[in-house]
Amino acid sequence: MACLRIARAHGHLQSAADTWENLVSGARIKQGLIHQHCQVRIDTLGLLCESNRSTEIVTMEEMQWIQFFITYNLNSQSPGVRQQICSLLKKLFCRIQESSQVLYKLEQNKSKHEPEKKLTKQHPSVSLQQYKNFMSSICNSLFEALFPGSSYSTRFSALTILGSIAEVFHVPEGRIYTVYQLNHDIDVGRFQALMECFTSTFEDVKILAFDLLMKLSKTAVHFQDSEKLQGLFQAALALSTSTKPYDCVTASYLLNFLIWQDALPLSLSACLTQQVACGDGDRPAAVVERNTLMVIKCLMENLEEEVYQAENSLLQAAASFPMYGRVHCITGALQKLSLNSLQLVSEWRPVVEKLLLISYRLSTVVSPVIQSSSPEGLIPMDTDSESANRLQMMLNEIQPRDTNDYFNQAKILKEHDSFDMKDLNASVVNIDISTEIKGKEVKTCDVTAQMVLVCCWRSMKEVALLLGTLCQLLPMQPVPESSDGLLTVEQVKEIGDYFKQHLLQSRHRGAFELAYTGFVKLTEVLNRCPNVSLQKLPEQWLWSVLEEIKCSDPSSKLCATRRSAGIPFYIQALLASEPKKGKMDLLKIAMKELISLTGPTDDLQSTVPQVHALNILRALFRDTRLGENIIPYVADGAKAAILGFTSPVWAVRNSSTLLFSALITRIFGVKRAKDELSKTNRMTGREFFSRFPELYPFLLKQLETVANAVDSDMGEPNRHPSMFLLLLVLERLYPSPMDGTSSALSMGPFVPFIMRCGHSPVYHSREMAARALVPFVMIDHIPNTIRTLLATLPSCTDQCFRQNHIHGTLLQVFHLLQAYSDSKHRTNSDFQHELTDITVCTKAKLWLAKRQNPCLVTRAVYIDILFLLTCCLNKSAKDNQPVLESLGFWEEVRGIISGSELITGFPCAFKAPGLPQYLQSLTRLTIAAVWAAAAQSGERERDVPISFSQLLESAFPEVRSLTLEALLEKFLSAASGLGEKGLPPLLCNMGEKFLLLAMKENHPECFCKILKILHCMDPGEWLPRTEHCVHLTPKEFLIWTMDVASNERSEIQSVALRLASKVISHHMQTCVENREWIAAELKQWVQLVILSCEDHLPTESRLAVVEVLTSTAPLFLTNPHPILELQDTLALWKCVLTLLQSEEQAVRDAATETVTTAMSQENTCQSTEFAFCQVDASIALALALAVLCDLLQQWDQLAPGLPILLGWLLGDSDDLVVCVESMHQVEEDYLFEKAEVNFWAETLIFVKYLCKHLFCLLSKSGWRLPSPEMLCHLQRMVSEQCRLLSQLFRELPPAAEFVKTVEFTRLRIQEERTLAYLKLLAFLEGKEGGDTLVLSVSDSSVEARQLTLPRTEAAC
Repeated sequence: MACLRIARAHGHLQSAADTWENLVSGARIKQGLIHQHCQVRIDTLGLLCESNRSTEIVTMEEMQWIQFFITYNLNSQSPGVRQQICSLLKKLFCRIQESSQVLYKLEQNKSKHEPEKKLTKQHPSVSLQQYKNFMSSICNSLFEALFPGSSYSTRFSALTILGSIAEVFHVPEGRIYTVYQLNHDIDVGRFQALMECFTSTFEDVKILAFDLLMKLSKTAVHFQDSEKLQGLFQAALALSTSTKPYDCVTASYLLNFLIWQDALPLSLSACLTQQVACGDGDRPAAVVERNTLMVIKCLMENLEEEVYQAENSLLQAAASFPMYGRVHCITGALQKLSLNSLQLVSEWRPVVEKLLLISYRLSTVVSPVIQSSSPEGLIPMDTDSESANRLQMMLNEIQPRDTNDYFNQAKILKEHDSFDMKDLNASVVNIDISTEIKGKEVKTCDVTAQMVLVCCWRSMKEVALLLGTLCQLLPMQPVPESSDGLLTVEQVKEIGDYFKQHLLQSRHRGAFELAYTGFVKLTEVLNRCPNVSLQKLPEQWLWSVLEEIKCSDPSSKLCATRRSAGIPFYIQALLASEPKKGKMDLLKIAMKELISLTGPTDDLQSTVPQVHALNILRALFRDTRLGENIIPYVADGAKAAILGFTSPVWAVRNSSTLLFSALITRIFGVKRAKDELSKTNRMTGREFFSRFPELYPFLLKQLETVANAVDSDMGEPNRHPSMFLLLLVLERLYPSPMDGTSSALSMGPFVPFIMRCGHSPVYHSREMAARALVPFVMIDHIPNTIRTLLATLPSCTDQCFRQNHIHGTLLQVFHLLQAYSDSKHRTNSDFQHELTDITVCTKAKLWLAKRQNPCLVTRAVYIDILFLLTCCLNKSAKDNQPVLESLGFWEEVRGIISGSELITGFPCAFKAPGLPQYLQSLTRLTIAAVWAAAAQSGERERDVPISFSQLLESAFPEVRSLTLEALLEKFLSAASGLGEKGLPPLLCNMGEKFLLLAMKENHPECFCKILKILHCMDPGEWLPRTEHCVHLTPKEFLIWTMDVASNERSEIQSVALRLASKVISHHMQTCVENREWIAAELKQWVQLVILSCEDHLPTESRLAVVEVLTSTAPLFLTNPHPILELQDTLALWKCVLTLLQSEEQAVRDAATETVTTAMSQENTCQSTEFAFCQVDASIALALALAVLCDLLQQWDQLAPGLPILLGWLLGDSDDLVVCVESMHQVEEDYLFEKAEVNFWAETLIFVKYLCKHLFCLLSKSGWRLPSPEMLCHLQRMVSEQCRLLSQLFRELPPAAEFVKTVEFTRLRIQEERTLAYLKLLAFLEGKEGGDTLVLSVSDSSVEARQLTLPRTEAAC
């Protein structure tokens, strides 16, 4: 497909249809369009859409294939794939538009010239009609994709493609012919579907729906009467005060839609005192401006009243009318309006002035919570003196760091506030409130600390964004008498002072992060403002805050905790918005002052300025907008971080660490690999020190100081915390090929100091020193360096030595040897010779691996070195004489193993540092020795002091786990056929051993590996021996395995399920005549599979179920003679369908393998046209249902099977119960949904496919219900559901799709399921044909209910 796509794009396939007849069939094109791999689908679509000629005719076959593609590819989770699909389809639409222009001209001229014959084989009018029908069909499919419950990706794709259609086939201008107009296909149902997209929780969908509605010439007035428009407006106002944060976004889009469609209620016009007089050309803009002004005035009136109520009771406001939604809607309305060409300037001035005052009042109300020391859980109010005293105690404790005046005294609410506080704590505070507000009926609600906090920080956020938007969009008034501006200089200064106070005093991250966004808008405006006094404000603010930081006044309200809270953001906004092409004077001023504050000091009073400076520098180094301008200060920042890490004050050390982390990212780049020291995040020492030459003497001096302190023998060892940071930098450097040409920046002087750092008493520092040493030693010098290091190790006769020194040296040897073995820059002979020399030197210090060395940690590292040598020399001498044997190396290794604790055992209750590490190292070496002995002798064992069986019997799980891992690798290799010689003789006939181990193993990791090994082995080898070995019959062993799968944790559960399934398959295939004896176990297994594919379980569990279903599909799913009962067989099929709708891509892809296996059997390969093909999960769902319906007919099980499938169609009885409960339950006391949500599955798509295939099945088979009683029973059941649905719909409030979105969507989904059920019943009764089935959003739900429900109720 990729080759054909490129060929066509370059013009090599001029006549596409004729070429495809020779190169690729239509069936192959369809397979490409629904292939499992997205790139194949994209290439196939590109083949159809792209052409080197923009006027090339789109053939009928191409149109059919495109329609087929859209049916199954809208719901793609990958943003990249969605973008490519939409882009390619837009190219196709442009081809259709441009080629239609040519066809239209041909038709107009009625020409019969040669160009026409070349262009098209049929009459132009026929092609134009085909184009029109095709586009109409495409739009029909796209609008159908906006059904209730459709996923985000489906809606995003559908709306994007519809937007492209509206853009390409725009309303004709002049004489341009347009073959299709989207406006002509818009009706009430489709308009409503677009409106309901505003309720999506994804703002991308709201934006696309709004933009599409704006492109349509038909307005809301065409489809909605005044009463419905009034309902929409009231719904928007209600949503703007919802306690659910995302509702106010919906409200904003609704209001903007009503503004731009001129669909506001007439009652709002009284708000505007001055009528607009303007020319016809400006009429639309004037109407939008007038409507925006009316809506903002209305919102301001409501907001003013709510702020007044919040001043009396913040808790009541948080619970009933959080004010941030109103502010968000005002901001949204202003952003859509062109504020530089306003006509109602005199009306706007008082509105802006009043808006600023309300914003400041709102900020004053909520700031006490945001500026408190613990805004996340503190409600600063109470009703009785005892609770107030408790609160006062809390406030006294945090007083030294919290100087907020609001909290100097706890407030006791007065009696008329009538609050009944039941509990006050830091996590969740439930407060029952009964308050009467301005004559309204009494409202009881619950408020939590989370609700108060969200109300406060979101209000501050929205106020900040509003003020930033006003500064950014509104024209400024240079002088008070000017008539063309809306913001005065004084107002701009007030806004700046507001941002300063808010950013410097807020503690809540959400509040000051978004205030920063608003402040950046202001500073950007100021930097390009022609007013000189405004231009100088950022510099004045910067000096002011720097002076406040330096003074470290105890009365300062600056927050020294929370990484200095909003202070870094404040300075960051001032500096980042400075013009980059200028001198960057503010940046120079700030960096000079801040770096001077970061220096070490003995005065504890200056600690706070130092912390602030370090936190601010961190923010500045992280800011990408400063770009290369910040690089000259990196060296000073690194010095400050390294020196600050030695401070005795924890706050300084903490801030220094954060700064250092930011600098590492700024210098070496963002980490892009799992390996901490990936090549992408390293640089040569020459490059590093060339960029930051000041760091060369600094790092060398600091490293020398640290190394001298480490080697000191005087008193308590000095741990020098700065060593950690120094080594972090150095281990990211590597030598340059030109390192020897210049001594100025040579890395050689660092080597002895790094080696001495390996003597540190801190374990992690020794490891870091070993890793840091590797890049400083050239590859050719590594063998000599290793030999030098080995020579420094003590001999067994030495009386005085330090284990820390030994450990550090051994770690350096290990890492150097590892680097040398991985290096590609060496010849094989030289490599083997050098390794042989190293091996000889290693043997000289072999006592360190034996009991003569009392330290298990150093013993473990030495054994790791021996193991690494075995790997290297075996790898280098595959075809040569065994080097290790000739050196007597294996004999020494066998001696180490014989004298080790693996043979002799440990004393009772023995515990020592490094025991697990030592056991793991020793086990790895032992396993290597066993394999080497077996490979050299060809016998089972040869002079090996211990066998695998003995290792598996070890009392230490570390030993058993590593042994099982090594054996599992061999079994997996043999099972997959990848092993060169199959299973080694050592491992034959070990089934009994693993059975015994499985019964007594209590370590989860080891137990899991044992089950995996049993799963790899052929059950015929070990299953007959269970009774003799573990005293369990094969049937009892199966029950035991299923019990393990039911009760253990996820990984063990998955492995046990696989094992149980393999045992069951073995029983089914070997005991054909006597299958009844495990019938009960079969049912238990089916239930286990069903439970293991539930959504809340880990992905591993569901992948295990998919693997089981794939392996057993020929046996249980598609067997021409079903083994299981029909109900159990259909239950397994339901599992397949559930897994195909999983949110995880990996699970869906694995489940398609099950479907591919199922439809590729001898009796099912004719059910679909895609047998033996790799397909995507979207079409696999439809294919699975097609195969299942075909199997029901093959099994002659329509009578018992149809009621079960009808039950799937109608849904579980719990679905309607959930609808009823959600309609009648009280509003939840939490803000955010906590239930797990599947963002990919679409219930109505499943219903559509199931209904389609049931109609096909019934039509093909001619089957009818055997008895009228069964039909009447089904009709009574669905009639009751229809009655309940009708009642629930009547209980919904007006505009329920907006104010009760979740409940409305559930009811709509259930209604569509019921409609599909009714149509099937009508078909069974002989009243209706299958062609009447339409599950489309274009049908009005209200009309459907009116038509369907009475007929259903009358049916019985």
